[in-house]
Amino acid sequence: MPLDLPAIVRRHAEATAAWHTAPTPAPAAPPWAELDDNHRMNFDLWHAEDTARRDDLGPESVRAAKRTIDRCNQRRNDAIERLDVWLLAQLPPAVEGTPQHSETPGMILDRLSILSLKIYHMRLEAGRADAGAEHRAKCAGRLAILETQLRDLQACLEHLLAELARGTRHFKLYRQLKMYNDPSLNPELYQRAAAAAPAAR
Repeated sequence: MPLDLPAIVRRHAEATAAWHTAPTPAPAAPPWAELDDNHRMNFDLWHAEDTARRDDLGPESVRAAKRTIDRCNQRRNDAIERLDVWLLAQLPPAVEGTPQHSETPGMILDRLSILSLKIYHMRLEAGRADAGAEHRAKCAGRLAILETQLRDLQACLEHLLAELARGTRHFKLYRQLKMYNDPSLNPELYQRAAAAAPAAR
């Protein structure tokens, strides 16, 4: 199997805890660099989304959070694509006629990353000393659900990777082709630029 999934799940959990107090470590070799970049962008997205929902910091704070969200989403998707490119290079060619999996392994790894963040923060809520017993109990129940979801998703990805390694299933590299960050594809940006440009003589 080209990926050590238990090690990836541990790395997600350890990085989530560490990054709240320490900087991101130097990039590692592939595929760890891509995995770390994807997870770091999900980490930053999580906190930017929290900030964007505050209404006491003024509109400029919301604007800055939205810019962070856009930037992180682009890098997050870029990392998913790089993961899939790396993985395709490790796998044997699929046997002709094998079924195609609609979701790429990189997309599933991204979902594991997000589940790791949900588990970390739900665990904090389940143990919050300043919250009531009902809140803590509700969050403990949700934590158990999230942990089951992570185990199930990891098992599904392990099964998919085994099939890919045998060549009995295949996936295609899909490009996200995000449009909103591209000034030539986002009409809100290119129409405004055209309106602001001086009239041609």
